[in-house]
Amino acid sequence: MSTRATLWQCPKCRHRFASRNLWHSCGNYRLADHFKNRSPVVRQLFNQWRALARACGPVTVYAQKTRIVFQARVRFGGAVVHNDWLDAALWLRRRVEHRCLHRIESFGKLGYGIHFRLATSTDVDKDLELLMREAYTENAPARDRTQRLADKHRPDGRHLLTLSGRG
Repeated sequence: MSTRATLWQCPKCRHRFASRNLWHSCGNYRLADHFKNRSPVVRQLFNQWRALARACGPVTVYAQKTRIVFQARVRFGGAVVHNDWLDAALWLRRRVEHRCLHRIESFGKLGYGIHFRLATSTDVDKDLELLMREAYTENAPARDRTQRLADKHRPDGRHLLTLSGRG
């Protein structure tokens, strides 16, 4: 059975969820509407951010009323579009440091919402790519998780996703 088939689908908005009848805003919005009257740079930044997510594996992108989310089995990342910058977010199990770090939300035992302020194409760097892969891996379907966990380690045994040097 595919992962897609195991997710519950809302009969109204057709969005998929890991749990049946999970509360949500239940609306259908267009991705393009988030970019109306915004700088073209912001759309370019979003395209880069979305490409990082899709490079990790199967991802569904949902436009919601105030944000855009990336989903593997659960929503693991996304963005909020501002006039001239992108609030790019990831759900991680740990706090991180990055030059574009904007804010960190604590979800208690569930981890952290890590927000990055992206304003130029060079803000989307290798470190963000590694963090995106980490968020995807932690929230991927169980059958994908085993392979992805094996992939994120270097042959020398050092953890590939450690950005702070505390490996």
